[in-house]
Amino acid sequence: MSSSVPRLVIAAPSSGSGKTTVATGLMAAFASRGLAVSPHKVGPDYIDPGYHALATGRVGRNLDAYLCGAELVAPLFAHGARGCDLAVVEGVMGLFDGAAGEGELASTAHVAKLLRAPVVLVVDASSQSRSVAALVHGFASWDPEVRIGGVILNKVGSERHEGMLREALDASGVPVLGVLRRVEQVGTPSRHLGLVPVAERRAEAVGAVAAMAAQVRAGCDLDALFALARGAGALAGDTWDAGEALAFSPPPPLPVPVPGGAAPRPPDRAERARPQTPDGLKVAVAGGAAFTFSYAEHAELLGAAGADVVTFDPLRDEELPEGTRGLVIGGGFPEVYAPELSANEPLREAVASLARSGAPVAAECAGLLYLSRELDGLPMCGVIDAKARMDERLTLGYRDAVAVSDSVLAEAGSRMRGHEFHRTVVEPGAGVAPAWGVRVPVRRVEGFVQQGVHASYLHTHWASAPGVARRFVERCVGSWATAG
Repeated sequence: MSSSVPRLVIAAPSSGSGKTTVATGLMAAFASRGLAVSPHKVGPDYIDPGYHALATGRVGRNLDAYLCGAELVAPLFAHGARGCDLAVVEGVMGLFDGAAGEGELASTAHVAKLLRAPVVLVVDASSQSRSVAALVHGFASWDPEVRIGGVILNKVGSERHEGMLREALDASGVPVLGVLRRVEQVGTPSRHLGLVPVAERRAEAVGAVAAMAAQVRAGCDLDALFALARGAGALAGDTWDAGEALAFSPPPPLPVPVPGGAAPRPPDRAERARPQTPDGLKVAVAGGAAFTFSYAEHAELLGAAGADVVTFDPLRDEELPEGTRGLVIGGGFPEVYAPELSANEPLREAVASLARSGAPVAAECAGLLYLSRELDGLPMCGVIDAKARMDERLTLGYRDAVAVSDSVLAEAGSRMRGHEFHRTVVEPGAGVAPAWGVRVPVRRVEGFVQQGVHASYLHTHWASAPGVARRFVERCVGSWATAG
């Protein structure tokens, strides 16, 4: 594979500078020109990709060098950008801010280098004039391997202010590719975990994205930005593919040989990539406004492993999809919709019944809350004997995790990287058979493993361990055979 898709990384000196407005506006502005635009987000953020998808009509994808490993960043990028005319990558935090204590790992700068992509620096110029040149010079010279190809000045107060900024930057060698005036914030409201997801306010979000695009079209040199994107270096290597990822992941353990019998035959790559699954084996994935956090690669891996992946909405659907033999409930905001989720008693009972049958159930963060006995005093599914409640403290950060118990996702002792992001507490925090052991900053266990259920606060990215999807689907097959 050699990917030559034109690409830009949109970065900033710090959070709050306007990266999301500029990146989403650029995606929508270029898409309105008839270009196929591939949207990407650095880091584990689930919310911004929803706005990106709205701007481009394509799935928003994450590029996370911590969760997936640096070696997968370019292949996952190429997978998402296949067949596109342009890719826009929104950065995370400040340009050089990465995983705590890990140097540049997972920073926007790190991903830009892995993608050989030019960086456009979005600078909040609202409280400076000549100082902007020193700031841009510092960022442009800090790491010679990071190519800052231009700057977009945000929150500029007037023509006179713009003139002072441009004069100061003339000698910096970094061209000004856009100037956005100081206007009322585009309608993208926030709450306790960031922006309100698109799924909760689609009509308003459409208007917000259109406003971002109009602002960018009016203030940015789109031709110069596209020319900069075309100067990105070619990427050599493989394009990520769910089937290939499964084929190259470690094979499942061989069956124990029968004394005197023939030695078990190792599965070949094709068998490893797609286990023998009954037609119509359904894995239901929670969606809708309450469960918006998911990585597209999870569904792709489940499909490659032989599952028929179907989505349901716990806020609206009173039954699981017919034939469901496995259930995946990712992250989101069940705390916002606790009354509605609790009121949907038929679905809560269906979920509990499926779990009691031993069918595989994988729940992350919001899914853990939904499976608990209650959330903020309201009845939930009762699969997990725990109570969940909102908390003032934000729990946030990358985690190195070790599977404590054998489960439908991993063998005990398996290592995986994850991310926590929540303002809730589950009591107790772990069951008799915990899901993970983590160190943050002290060692602790968390989560629950019981029958076919794996429920935890930890968000994981299965592209880093494709065998997770194959193991889950194989357990679905086993559960189906037992039930039959």
